[in-house]
Amino acid sequence: MSDMVEVVIDSIRVSLMSQQRIVILREADAERYLPIWIGIYEAEAITIALQSVEVARPLTHDLMKNIFSAFNARILRVEVASLRDDTFFGNIIAEVDGQSFSIDARPSDALNLAVRAHVPILVSSSVMDSAGIIPEKDLQEEVEKRQKPETEVEGGEDRLSIFEDFLEKLDLEESDGEQEDDEDEGS
Repeated sequence: MSDMVEVVIDSIRVSLMSQQRIVILREADAERYLPIWIGIYEAEAITIALQSVEVARPLTHDLMKNIFSAFNARILRVEVASLRDDTFFGNIIAEVDGQSFSIDARPSDALNLAVRAHVPILVSSSVMDSAGIIPEKDLQEEVEKRQKPETEVEGGEDRLSIFEDFLEKLDLEESDGEQEDDEDEGS
């Protein structure tokens, strides 16, 4: 467990391109984020739990939590344990009669249980290192890219001086007066 990083659910976002949902996990002690694509229904279930919305009947993840309780199993934590071929793998760590069990789960299901059971969410350090995002660093790189033009305009500022000369030679007051005279003549 020492190679794990504690995270919290920062937000759930909707991709404007595909309407898919993304859960954003934020490292508890740093400004590093982990985006994970999840299903629409799982995202809605997390949102319902985060907002403490009461539902008439238990949702699937409420049922799972109730099953753990019925068998005197205690959910200790959930984990995002690995990332293989762009797929995240998770675990639910539970304890029954002093014995610890690791149950394979999709991260979205594990996160749903974590929100309902109020247990820690941990992410493997290797997953955070490979897929985590540090916004300031990413923004700084983007700014640097924008500051370096990919192609130089031939002639640069000298080419634009022609327009400065043109604008300086314009007499806007005279033009306005001529327009008024033209309008008067047309009446």
